[in-house]
Amino acid sequence: MIYPTQRAVVAMAAGAPAALAVGLVHPGWWLAAAAWTALVGGLCLADAVLGAATDRASLSLQAPGALPTAGQAPISVRVSFEGRAPRAVEAAVEANPRLATAPARIRAPVRRGEGEARFELTPIRRGEGVIERVWLRWRGPFGLVWKQVAQAPGNVIPITPNVRAVKDEAIRLFSREALFGLKVQLETGEGSEYHALRELVAGMDRRTIDWKQSARHGKLLVKEFRTERNHPIIFAIDAGRLMCEPLQGAPRLDRAINAALLMAFVALKLGDRVGFFGFDSRPRLFSGAVAGAHAFPLLQRLVARLDYSAEETNYTLALTQLGAALERRSLVVAFTDVADTTSAELMVENVGRLLRRHLVLFVVFRDEELEAIARREPADPEAVSRAVTAEALLRERELVIARLVRMGVLVVDAPAASMSSALLSAYIDLKRRDLL
Repeated sequence: MIYPTQRAVVAMAAGAPAALAVGLVHPGWWLAAAAWTALVGGLCLADAVLGAATDRASLSLQAPGALPTAGQAPISVRVSFEGRAPRAVEAAVEANPRLATAPARIRAPVRRGEGEARFELTPIRRGEGVIERVWLRWRGPFGLVWKQVAQAPGNVIPITPNVRAVKDEAIRLFSREALFGLKVQLETGEGSEYHALRELVAGMDRRTIDWKQSARHGKLLVKEFRTERNHPIIFAIDAGRLMCEPLQGAPRLDRAINAALLMAFVALKLGDRVGFFGFDSRPRLFSGAVAGAHAFPLLQRLVARLDYSAEETNYTLALTQLGAALERRSLVVAFTDVADTTSAELMVENVGRLLRRHLVLFVVFRDEELEAIARREPADPEAVSRAVTAEALLRERELVIARLVRMGVLVVDAPAASMSSALLSAYIDLKRRDLL
């Protein structure tokens, strides 16, 4: 694309008053206006011809592979020219609403036919950021025309939840339990998989003595066990309407993903396999179970695809498909919200089907704002109505949780601020009790 610069517009407009004045003084010189217009137009045409050609410019974009919600990252636009090159270029980057770019436009010098413009990317909210278009323009040698090129790279940058704020807590809890599952001699009686026989020494549990082998070898021998690993853990995250409502300034969905990623970090460190399953009115995401700490960044990028939804959750379709996809017994960690007993009926029924083969850990966020409304001393009739409604919602929520517990579902019910620690403690307890 080629279009005039501000200098060309001003030059063209400046000639009009002068030509008008000449025409008033000497009417025979009225052709001066046309001559001035032709002169400026000719200079613009020459500027367009002599300037660097648009088809000789090559654009390349260097963007980060992923970006946390609370961070910033540089993005680089590079241009190279074949043949003639301008002295400088101006670049701009357009992104979707999940990303903000700064500054709006950058002027970068061109040396030896190459130039580079650097921008800062700032995430607005979790999801998938997309670099939709990159703009580049430069002036001709006279500065009268702009030559502009644009490309739509379509780079997708997953905006992952920011786990840095609470990752230290996960590492601390993991370090405290680091010996669990790693050193066999400290696992005696804790695991379920037989490892070896060892001679009894002071401090060992006498209940692990193998009397038959001891009699055969003429010395006391104990059995050593090690904790089983490679357990599949599937995080089933509800992304429906209720989970997208805010809780203490952040959507429940984001808090659920944050807690799930922290538990996944520890589970991968302890040798288990982790997968994510997202759903609302239908299944939206199923990653399959992956193993190894190196897979954690992959899980972060996959979970970034789980977008907010205004649709009602279809538990029957989602949990039925999840149960069919799981080939071996797994720990299913379900994140959802409970509004009332009527809407939770289908959820309870389908969770019961999962319990026939799998271990289900149900995670709910305690609504402290709702509890505060119920406890607040009413000062007017409207406050009384709000308190009664809040109390009724809390009572129905407790009824659903109590029903799940009676069915054999493990429930983690904690405030949003301490949910990550509570979930990690529940997982480590399950490992210690060998319930996976």
